[in-house]
Order: sequence, then structure tokens, then C-alpha cells
Amino acid sequence: MFSKLNFRVILSALLILLGLIIAAVPENTTKPYKLTSGQMLEEIKSGTQFVQPDQVADMLINKDPYLQLIDVRSPEEFDQFHLPGAINVPLDNILSDQWTDILDQDVKMNVLYSNGTTHSNEAWMLIRQLGYGNNYVLEGGLNYWVETIMNPASPVSTNPGDEFARYDFRKGAGMALGAGAVAPSQQEGTSSAPKPTIATKIKKKKVASGGCS
Repeated sequence: MFSKLNFRVILSALLILLGLIIAAVPENTTKPYKLTSGQMLEEIKSGTQFVQPDQVADMLINKDPYLQLIDVRSPEEFDQFHLPGAINVPLDNILSDQWTDILDQDVKMNVLYSNGTTHSNEAWMLIRQLGYGNNYVLEGGLNYWVETIMNPASPVSTNPGDEFARYDFRKGAGMALGAGAVAPSQQEGTSSAPKPTIATKIKKKKVASGGCS
């Protein structure tokens, strides 16, 4: 799991990104923004947009129809490696009308991801400012997915029992979801196994009343 220090670093980076996006993105005349900068800041600080890899793995293994994975990397990176069932909505094209029905809906839980979290958070901030709900970000991106699901570290013998249960789940999930597949690049912006036993059921993230995501 990410440490508090890592979370502070990520939060600081997101706040900088928010400022850059607001400054750099041209005025949107066809899709007016519905959230103010202050509202966006509060949502970013809350960190509620993040979904843990364990939850996504659990939903994939159980073929949960509520989950929709959205890969915001380039088509070339998507073709090289992507999570099962994901659709490719490149960041550069995130505001296109082509994707409105997918991003602005309340039927599925959209989980955006990129190699790290930078580009997926940029995408999330853009569509969240439009007022779109039910969109989340895979914490740590594909790099953290590889670390936790595809190549989990074995816990030391002094760790509590739940750490071993989590490791067993991740190991089984990695096998079921193709741990032998080609892994993505470790930097942002570059390029039939048995079903595992799930030791602890992970609760779905639910959209709070009022549409905050």
C-alpha cells in the first residue's frame, strides 16, 4: 500500500496538474464546466477518485458487469499491453463527443488508467469538471498493478495473517489475469489459469449521493 509520504507527493502533483490544466486547456464553448476550481480542489484532496488494484482485480475475476476499464494511453501503447476488457480512450481525445456516452453515465463504474497516475488523473480532472460522475482512477496505474497483482512480493514471516491472505489473492489473481503477459513501460507516457480463492471480499466503491466521484 502507498505510504502517507507517497500520498502527499501524489496530492502535491495533482494540485500542480490542476493548475496547469486550468491554465492550458482552451475555453470549452460546447461543454461548459460545471465544477469550479475550488470544488475540484476539494475532490482532489479527498482522494476518493482512487480505486485500489485489489478491487479491480476482484471485479475482473468475478466478471463484474459494473466495471468498465478505460485506458487513456496512446493506441500504440494500448495494443502492446492493456488490462482485460479495457477500451482505449486516449487522453488527447478525451473531450471528443465520441466518448460522451461512455464517460457521462451512471450505469458502469469507469476506472481510468495509464502507466502511472499522471495522465489518468489529467483525464479524470477534465471530465470531472464537466460534471461527469462514476469515473475513478486506478491507483498507481499499470506500474503499481504490475507490482501488486502481476508480481506481488511475498510477505515476511512476521507479518500478520491478513498480509498472507492478501498475497495469496494477488498471486492467484495475477495467474488468472495473465501474469505472464508483456508488462507495460515503467514510465508514464511510454509505451486459462485457475480462478483464485478470494480471502476477503472487497466492497465496491459506490457513488455518493449528489454525483461526486
